[in-house]
Amino acid sequence: MQNFISWLNRFVLKLVLAAFGLVFAISLILAALVVIAVRVLQSLITGKKPAPVMVFRKFQQFAPGGMWPVGAKAPNTSDVVDVEVREVPRSAATEK
Repeated sequence: MQNFISWLNRFVLKLVLAAFGLVFAISLILAALVVIAVRVLQSLITGKKPAPVMVFRKFQQFAPGGMWPVGAKAPNTSDVVDVEVREVPRSAATEK
């Protein structure tokens, strides 16, 4: 009988802890959804794009071959421009 009671106590404790974990996970998901909804509404009202969108757009702008290139391609050498070398005179500010 004692063995059954200890098994029942462990089972109930596992159920309670699982329920607490489930409630915690659901509350985190709901909080994230609320934050996303508020940010989307704020961006619609103000007319500005959300900051994460702008950050990824900057990454895409400066990443060679796109942000996540599918195939590694060699850079196009026709875009390279040769320039003449010329001497830059020193100014009074750099001689100090």
